[in-house]
Amino acid sequence: MAKVNISLDADLVVEVMVLTGVGNPQDAVELVVRDYIERGHRTEARTATRDEALRTVDVRPRDVEG
Repeated sequence: MAKVNISLDADLVVEVMVLTGVGNPQDAVELVVRDYIERGHRTEARTATRDEALRTVDVRPRDVEG
C-alpha cells in the first residue's frame, strides 16, 4: 500500500494516542482513520438495508370496503 506523509498538530496527535492507548503516533492516527472508515461502511450498510425496506412495497390489492 502506498504511504503518505502529513503534518498534524502535536496536541491532536497526543490526544489520539491517549484515547487509543497506542504509544506510536503513526499507529494511533492510522487506527483512528481505519475506525472512522469502518464506521462509515457500517452506517452505509444499515442505511442501505433500511432504504431498501422502505422501497419494498406490499403490492397486494387492497380489499374494497363497501
